[in-house]
Amino acid sequence: MESIVDLPTCPGKSSWPELVGKKAEEAAVVIESENPLVNTIILVVGTPTTKDFRCDRVWIWVDECGYVLRTPIIT
Repeated sequence: MESIVDLPTCPGKSSWPELVGKKAEEAAVVIESENPLVNTIILVVGTPTTKDFRCDRVWIWVDECGYVLRTPIIT
């Protein structure tokens, strides 16, 4: 039997594809201004993270120079 997991619906904007290629600090300001319910966390790609889902967290994945590599989303 298949199991379908329903992810919670989070209020406000939840994805920022337009920030890929921007500096992480700039992306964090945009994200937190467009959705004040979230906190941003800047991480270098490859950094270990938890697997839990939280409506108040956006990881900003960056390269070694601090540029956003992946679309920031609520995770």
